[in-house]
Amino acid sequence: MKVFGVLLAAVLLTVAVVSLTRSPSASVAAEPVTRQNRLQLTVESLQRKLTRVPTDVSGWAQLGSSYVELARITADSTYYGKAQGALDRSLKLAPEGNGEAMTGMGALANARHDFAAAKDWATRAQAVLPDTAEVYGVLADALTQLGDDRGAMDAVQRMLDLRPNVAAFSRASYHFELHGQQAEAQQAMQRGLEAAASGDEVAFCQYQLGELAFNSGRLDEATTHYEQGLAASPNDPTLLQGQAKVAAARGRVDEALNGYQQVVARAPQYIPEYARLLSSAGRTEDAQKQYDILAKQAKLLAAEGATDDLVAAMTAADRGDKAEALTHAQAEWARRQSVFVADAMAWALHINGRDVEALPYAEKAASLGWRNATFAYHRGMVLAGLGRTAEATQFVTEALAINPHFPDAPEANKWLGSR
Repeated sequence: MKVFGVLLAAVLLTVAVVSLTRSPSASVAAEPVTRQNRLQLTVESLQRKLTRVPTDVSGWAQLGSSYVELARITADSTYYGKAQGALDRSLKLAPEGNGEAMTGMGALANARHDFAAAKDWATRAQAVLPDTAEVYGVLADALTQLGDDRGAMDAVQRMLDLRPNVAAFSRASYHFELHGQQAEAQQAMQRGLEAAASGDEVAFCQYQLGELAFNSGRLDEATTHYEQGLAASPNDPTLLQGQAKVAAARGRVDEALNGYQQVVARAPQYIPEYARLLSSAGRTEDAQKQYDILAKQAKLLAAEGATDDLVAAMTAADRGDKAEALTHAQAEWARRQSVFVADAMAWALHINGRDVEALPYAEKAASLGWRNATFAYHRGMVLAGLGRTAEATQFVTEALAINPHFPDAPEANKWLGSR
């Protein structure tokens, strides 16, 4: 970690000097269309080109990668199949040395949560394009999710060395955050903001800075970042989600619910949060409707080759479906052993009364040093289930110190109050 930090510090200094000549606000003013519109224009242009030149290997690879990005932005899983088709076409035309298509296949596999396949594709692409930053972004994402911390760190460092842009700094920030290095995470993301070259990138960086602040309980700071992000990209759903989350944390439940209602129509990944808030507000029927929508979307994703048993496990746990939560957590653990899945395993085992088995997973979840309130709370409840009350109190108290507004804060306060 020390070497990574030293190298990153050098890159941060370099970009700090370069960024003095760039004005993020000027970039924002020059943004007449959204990233989604630009991508759709790119797709249409590529389609016209490929109609004329159907043997264009790079064109098919670019089209496939554009579909992957559209799927991410729109949450429309049908783009996965389109991406697969375009990338397959590129690889059929040039099966060897086609690093561009291999990188696209890796990004597609990451999007589908097939992180092992993403690692394989990125490794193949790396052999062909060893000096291309995007390759290392795909590799870093896959290795992070697979729990290969050292490999992910090396990939992020290589990405920074090659192209210190928003994509690289955001991954560096996330790596620092996972290791409990909050100041470094914020610094890296701030440098990403300084390197931002478009309104979309500014909005993305402001959202990430807002999340760092929110997850540390700093609501005013988080609000400022979300508002500044919206100034760069009005109606961005992630930033609107941030505002809704802050409203909920401040007890403005109606405002939060209205905010989430607008957000989930465009960003269904926030349905679990919305459903949970509805449940806590006593609107169980409305919450059930959201869970039904989520179940339908999971089927659509599965039909497009994507699975997300991690989200399914935590959603089932929120709903009180103990057996289903454990089934999904075990399925995800069989595919990858990251700290994220370790926490899901710990919690699923805990709610099924299997705390002896849960404890090693809770300890694994804490192994990187991430200051995550939910992880600390889950560990505390596992220890409470084992009768180790003093240790449980320590971790539940720590969870509230990290972020007094995390989703389980009411339950954490209630448990502490009962001691």
